[in-house]
Amino acid sequence: MAVVAGVAACSAPSEGGSGGSSAESVVIGVGSEPDTLSPLLGYGKDGNSKIFDGLLARDAHLELKPALAKSLPEVADDGLTYTYTLREGVQFSDGEPLTAADVVFTYRTILDEKTNNTARSELDAVKDVRASGDDKVVFTLKYPYAPFAGRTVLPIVPEHIAGKQDPNTGSFNTEPVGTGPYVLSAWSKGEKLTFKANPNYWGGAPKVKTFTMAVIADDNVRATRLRSGDLDGAVLPPNLAATFKSDTGMKSYQARSYDFRAVTLPTADKVTGDRAIRQALDAAVDRKAMVDKILDGAGTPAYGPLPVDDPSFAKGIEREQDLGKAKRILDEAGWKAGKDGIRAKDGQRAAFTLLYPSGDKVRQDHALAYASDAKKAGIDVTVESATWEVIEPRMKDDAVLAGFGSTGDPDFGLYTLLHSSLAGDGFNNMAHYDNPAVDQALDTGRRTQEPAERKAAYAALQRELVKDPGYTFLTHIDHLYVLADRWDGLTTQLEPHEHGFASGPWWNIEDWQPKK
Repeated sequence: MAVVAGVAACSAPSEGGSGGSSAESVVIGVGSEPDTLSPLLGYGKDGNSKIFDGLLARDAHLELKPALAKSLPEVADDGLTYTYTLREGVQFSDGEPLTAADVVFTYRTILDEKTNNTARSELDAVKDVRASGDDKVVFTLKYPYAPFAGRTVLPIVPEHIAGKQDPNTGSFNTEPVGTGPYVLSAWSKGEKLTFKANPNYWGGAPKVKTFTMAVIADDNVRATRLRSGDLDGAVLPPNLAATFKSDTGMKSYQARSYDFRAVTLPTADKVTGDRAIRQALDAAVDRKAMVDKILDGAGTPAYGPLPVDDPSFAKGIEREQDLGKAKRILDEAGWKAGKDGIRAKDGQRAAFTLLYPSGDKVRQDHALAYASDAKKAGIDVTVESATWEVIEPRMKDDAVLAGFGSTGDPDFGLYTLLHSSLAGDGFNNMAHYDNPAVDQALDTGRRTQEPAERKAAYAALQRELVKDPGYTFLTHIDHLYVLADRWDGLTTQLEPHEHGFASGPWWNIEDWQPKK
């Protein structure tokens, strides 16, 4: 969620944009851009940054593999010490060598409370990080944190540059220097970011010499520019991706994801803060119809934050639309239907506003379907589109058609979504959800290494969310991409919510080869 939607850019990218002229140049249409390109503020924290590398990276199957570290970490028997040995001969793009001091600086800066990084809680387990010589980094944890190695895909920044700046306001946020396969060559905010290959990349110089991310918030504009040849590829919603199926020279990619759409139900609001209203909305919504009609089958119903095929999914929480149940819940709670069919209680009408980001057709369609389902139960939902700049200050009081979801481990997505300590912390816990049983399950899942105990904690959490839903979970969506068929080596990963910019078939663009 912590991505600001860029304005639609209707002019052709001036660099690299020729839609099919050369396999060495690629122009991709994406729906949004990052606020910053500094890992110190959260950019690239889940990997796949083209400018930076982490100690580890993930392969096509999300298995961890060495990156800046020469091997996977050595882990002490008590699970409290992780030691990484750095790869030899790695340089930043300015020619300076990577050392253990850069790794220590990166983590310590992120952990510093003065640094405006809303993902700091993800490193809560870290007690200390220190260098052992120039080539070894030792992490000491406060408690055994089973998925810690997965947190070390976090990009490493150069202390000799970033260390001389304020991490919150310094030029490094828009002029990054890293060890990755590409270097940022230009960034026109709200329009495009252009990258050029790093000839000194430790993994070998990429065959794609330049690529441009054209920031086009509107789905329809993105599809039009792809069809006109102005783009080489784009992320598209299902209805628009389907229009390219018969196009020769184009290839479609469908990636499974942990990305879900949900309605935040702020606890501060007199209507959405009422548990009976939240339970009724959960029963009233027709998830299957949303998958069939809005996603054209490219997704699955969401019964909670984890998809049904996740190993930690709580079996038995699947549920169908049940309008009878929704009405009974409201009747018993004293929400009585008026002459217009909308319910009220103690003079309070069962009505609230649902915001969605402008130009996002998938969210718009979800919001309208949700409002339609809610009305059948006697709840009046007014759907309104707005930019994120308008939505953000209203999140505490108004419902939002939101998107979340992280891969790698249940802790990675659920803690920031639900823990009461993070209520209203940027885009964390947008609903200001506060449930002691859920907090306890999250803390147990984070602090034990016992797989069975972790699975039980996350199962208990999901069942509690059915009883006390702070969000109405709607669908898990597959991500769809269409690209000119001019390269080999394209694959997709199981993707998080944040897609298009870092995820997508271009997650490994440095490995693409022009078709012979």
